[in-house]
Amino acid sequence: MRIRHSPDRTADQLTASWAGAAREADTDDALREPAKTGDRDSGGRRGRRKSGRSRRPGKRTGFRRFVSWRKALACVIVLCALVTGAFTVLYFAIDIPRANDLAKAQSNVFLYSDGSRLARTGEINRETVPLDRVPKDVRYAFVAAENKDFYSDSGISLTGTARGIVNTLTGQGTQGGSTITQQYVKNYYLSQEQTATRKLKELVISLKVDRSNSKDDILAGYLNSSYYGRLAYGIQAAARAYYGKEVEDLTVEQGAYLAALLQAPSQYDWAIAAPEAKRRVLQRWGYVLDNMVGEGWLDKTERQRMRFPVPLAPQPGAGLSGQAGYLVDAARRELTASGISEQELAGGGWRITLNIEPDKQRALEQAVRSGDSNSDSGRQAPSGAPAQDPDRQAGAVSVDPRTGRIVALYGGRDYMKHYLSNATRSDYQAGATFEPIAYAAVMGAKRQNQSERGLKQIRQTAADLGIAPDASGFTAPRATELGLMGVSPLEMAGVYASLHHQGKKVTPSIVKSAQRGEERTSLPGAVGGQAIDPGTAERVISDLAFSPIRGIGRRGGVGPEVAGRTNQIVTAASGPTDDRKAEWFIGATPDLVTTVALFGEDAKTTKQVKLRHIGDGHPNRIWSLYTEHALGRQSSAVPEPEYGSGSGDEVADSGQ
Repeated sequence: MRIRHSPDRTADQLTASWAGAAREADTDDALREPAKTGDRDSGGRRGRRKSGRSRRPGKRTGFRRFVSWRKALACVIVLCALVTGAFTVLYFAIDIPRANDLAKAQSNVFLYSDGSRLARTGEINRETVPLDRVPKDVRYAFVAAENKDFYSDSGISLTGTARGIVNTLTGQGTQGGSTITQQYVKNYYLSQEQTATRKLKELVISLKVDRSNSKDDILAGYLNSSYYGRLAYGIQAAARAYYGKEVEDLTVEQGAYLAALLQAPSQYDWAIAAPEAKRRVLQRWGYVLDNMVGEGWLDKTERQRMRFPVPLAPQPGAGLSGQAGYLVDAARRELTASGISEQELAGGGWRITLNIEPDKQRALEQAVRSGDSNSDSGRQAPSGAPAQDPDRQAGAVSVDPRTGRIVALYGGRDYMKHYLSNATRSDYQAGATFEPIAYAAVMGAKRQNQSERGLKQIRQTAADLGIAPDASGFTAPRATELGLMGVSPLEMAGVYASLHHQGKKVTPSIVKSAQRGEERTSLPGAVGGQAIDPGTAERVISDLAFSPIRGIGRRGGVGPEVAGRTNQIVTAASGPTDDRKAEWFIGATPDLVTTVALFGEDAKTTKQVKLRHIGDGHPNRIWSLYTEHALGRQSSAVPEPEYGSGSGDEVADSGQ
């Protein structure tokens, strides 16, 4: 039937009309329903066949038989009451504790793999200052960076804390959404452990601290208890460590950098940050200043005139001279990446054993000193020391491909003089050593019958093998042909170790164990899942192979070497970069994969420069001298490197 609606009808009238229409429609449908065989009753009249029990209209079935909205509501009310009651009990049961033992922080002890001592660190650089010594603009910078609602909130963020607890319980990381008050409570009163219990304590104590302390007191405690890197606790120590000035002399630009630094002190330290990390530093610094503008704490025009304040070069702590500082720095990076916070690690009390083998470490250091000489023959200068080019930096990493253990690492001439580790820096091009990765990508695509063999495929293979996916220079024209992307010796050692481990992902690891008291840290395994097809890895290694019996390897552009007088197969890749600012040699035996790199760096400005004496075989000599001593074999004469453009057949169809 047709139902007419009038705009003047009330809702009840419309409802009644629709209900009536529905009843009439049901009646019409029943009259029109055709008769079905077998639907007659004993009296011959049509009717419904009875099958089992009759079901009353509106009766719930399935899951709805057990749950109704009333029951669900009652469950929610009971649950809320239980949570509220439990939190109330916790609130009255947990008192604000004494300050934690951070002020009496112990040293960290770093040991070689055999248990002998490498270094002891832990001297705490701390000076507490009252809030009135901190410029107001600098205070606002920290609030803008961490907690814009600090002056109006209750001291906690329920959503952030809940997210942090869930992440902790599910193992999805340790980031939460803590307020400044919560961070102050964690730093000053509690430990840095990432547990649900500690999170709940942090929540309760933060509420009490916010009620009993003024916002200025909380902010002062936060600024003085936070860890800023460079072993600096508190904003006064940070002002001296990064800008060589007292806290009251900090500019708003400098304060914004220190505020940005708290998110990841070791990664955001400008002196050692990789190119991508520096981009993140600038983004974070700009985010802080933009938030200040948004909150009305900074003039927009003034903000536009600001430029990033580059901090001073760091002054490493005592006891870290020579290679010790580079080894300790690599261990710290690995531990923080595994989930230990920098503040917790700096708090001390750790006994950290490295995979570094003392004999191999000494062999690598000696090989660099002897092999990195301006003399083609490696003869020593009259003074008794090799004549090293001051504008040339060496970096090297040696890895056991079977386990992923870093057995030796060379970061530079002296950590006290060159803070940035040449073993982990990734600001120089890969050059010809990247070609096997491109080759593996193309071969892998062929084995899987994939038609796409372009830059995307090569980037994915590189990332699978351990190259940072955001490496600089990856999108440049002819990037994969010329190796224009930035990589570190550590990354390249992992790539070649993965190729030698049947294509399984090898992430080189320097930390053997880390223990504090009875607490032992669980570290991820160095050998992971399959990165590339085993057949592809075998093909690439075979193509790089050199045997004293067979003679030189097949591929052009690769200078193979022999590790002593042995018939074992050696694989190698070498060559200068396209910009001639770096020169590489990566050589491998079944026992060791060793990356050696020389970088051109101006001794005064630290800017990248072209290498002098490039192609004279310095990286090759370093590798050969080290491998001879590390494997305990007597070395034969080292042939000069052979550089070439390569056949190019393997990457001709790579899409570039």
